[in-house]
Amino acid sequence: MGLVTALYADSSGNIFDAPGYQAVGRSGCATVRLSADEMIPLPKGAELMFLPGRTALAARENKIEPLAGPLLAVAAMLPVGYTRTYLPAFHRQEGAPPLPLFGYTAVALYKDEMYVAAMQSAANDKWDPARYNTADLPRRIARVKKDLPNNRLVEHLAHCSLKWHCCTAQNLFYRRWEAGIPVSPVCNANCLGCISLQPAECCPAPQSRIAFHPTAEEVAEVGVYHLSGAPDAIISFGQGCEGEPALAAGTIAAAVRRIRARTGRGIININTNAGYTDGIAQIVDAGLNSMRVSIISARPDAYQAYYRAGYRLDDVKASIRYAKAKGVYVSLNMLLFPGFNDRPEEAAAWFDFLAETGVDMVQLRNLNLDPDLFLTAMPPSSAEPIGVRPFLAELAHRFPRLRLGSFTEYNFAKHK
Repeated sequence: MGLVTALYADSSGNIFDAPGYQAVGRSGCATVRLSADEMIPLPKGAELMFLPGRTALAARENKIEPLAGPLLAVAAMLPVGYTRTYLPAFHRQEGAPPLPLFGYTAVALYKDEMYVAAMQSAANDKWDPARYNTADLPRRIARVKKDLPNNRLVEHLAHCSLKWHCCTAQNLFYRRWEAGIPVSPVCNANCLGCISLQPAECCPAPQSRIAFHPTAEEVAEVGVYHLSGAPDAIISFGQGCEGEPALAAGTIAAAVRRIRARTGRGIININTNAGYTDGIAQIVDAGLNSMRVSIISARPDAYQAYYRAGYRLDDVKASIRYAKAKGVYVSLNMLLFPGFNDRPEEAAAWFDFLAETGVDMVQLRNLNLDPDLFLTAMPPSSAEPIGVRPFLAELAHRFPRLRLGSFTEYNFAKHK
């Protein structure tokens, strides 16, 4: 098996290989040498980028050290359905700004091809980037605006589609699959990696938050429009451009009842932190089919360090138990960070959490955040991580009925 060669970039973003230098990656704070059996070819749809203010690291002989000169670290951004196993390794230069909110993955050259430290966790061509941002999208947006005039949500989702290139927003206009319906400008958490609201001293948020409270009728109108005509139709509350949807439980519950009075087709889902149990209960009782719960840790101190929330992890568990008791399909959106979730104490807490709550699925999500910023905020650990692959293998072994992947798979035949 040949050498996995390190990459670097110049200040203009041109990427080069460093012959004779072995690529290294990062698990938590530890830097490790990368081998070919831990990597896969760069997936279709992945992107490469250089990391400003971060010097590339590489291994040669018995040393891991910065590459000489102003040579910047390189990372890959993975498409949905791929889970990173190592972060890019770098030396942060003094005064370097925080990195933008992306999921940085170690990348290297192997046998003249780009390889990444990742594993494929699911395959679903519905999220292939080639299916989005097509030339006919503006025409499709104009058609839906004509069909649903004077609906503020349609205007908002059109903006999200064209400016932020949001896939779930675009699906409303493509009349297919999962369409997002944002409802809440406010939140009960202050997530470290929030993608719609960041303090000025941090990195820019990649989306702007919805600035109004939709009415139940506006929500229902969009919901019925999508569910009644789209194939494999899903509407999802809890989008990247909003806060916590359960805080708008009254609006959502009323809208769900109106939707179900007009059509029984499709899936009604909520993406939520599940911290507001009373709100979740209202929405569940109105007719919710599916709930995806964002979660980064099953340990209260680590959970709070990331979410900085006005609720407790026990509230999340209570929401999950209530939804499960009412027949809702519950998934966890596990925010995955190599060297954190796979710490021994984190893994043990995950095993207890899954046994207690009985969720149906764990969906793996690469955490989009500056690695140094994240680790500085998290409780420290002296234990060596077990590794992402062994951690996920142990999850599958302990919970054979638990689905592991990146996409919720529904039986749409039950919802036609």
